[in-house]
Amino acid sequence: MTDYEAAILDVDGTIVRGDELLPNVADGLSALEDADVSRLLFSNNPTRASGHYGEMLAPYGIDIDPEYVLTSATVSAAYLEETHPDETVYLVGSDRLEGTLEATAIELTDDPDAADVVVGSFDTDFSFGTLWESLRALEDDTVPFYGTDPDTTIPIEDGEIPGSGAILAAMESVAGREPDAVLGKPSPIAADAALERLGSAPERTLVVGDRLDTDIELGNRAGMTTVLVETGVSDDDDLESATTEPDYVLESLAEIDAML
Repeated sequence: MTDYEAAILDVDGTIVRGDELLPNVADGLSALEDADVSRLLFSNNPTRASGHYGEMLAPYGIDIDPEYVLTSATVSAAYLEETHPDETVYLVGSDRLEGTLEATAIELTDDPDAADVVVGSFDTDFSFGTLWESLRALEDDTVPFYGTDPDTTIPIEDGEIPGSGAILAAMESVAGREPDAVLGKPSPIAADAALERLGSAPERTLVVGDRLDTDIELGNRAGMTTVLVETGVSDDDDLESATTEPDYVLESLAEIDAML
């Protein structure tokens, strides 16, 4: 038996790095399943919808129900649909995020002067021109401003690349204002979405991830048990200087059976 009924699992840096499965993490996923711990994958990657990770992991023999996958893209789409129905969104983000938003009937515009809402996110085409248009869209201080996620970098096979947080920082700088909310981890919006999907109580839920400032902060704020794995961004040096502390530290998700 275990004290836990559910686990929120980060993906990039915890289960995969880039498109490659991290060593032996399938053992950790199996240990959770064998202990009857419900699993929900939660990625701050705003370029992916829920179905992507099931397709990615299927060749490794890992079966993931898309209903138990959240991303900052899907959480952002649900939040905007609920809180800003019939409003026009100016998006700084990827084509994939655009598709996720449009799938929930959110109206998008390329005209910054027509923006009712502004959303900033990961965008490989981000440029001076994009930043200039963002400034125009945010000139009216009453226009709601959101970010999909705060990740300043994204782990890939051979290092890291800039993430949504870096782009949001540029938009904040020119607009002279912070986002009204950043919707992915570690926000309360993200925690509520995960717990609602799992149907679990915070005190019986694990959060496992590689980032202190998103995964561990999410769990700490919501009263969950937090587990840092050292296969991604945060490491021992970060732990020494961090104000956010995990309940447990493991080398890898492969060792999660020690928690159960």
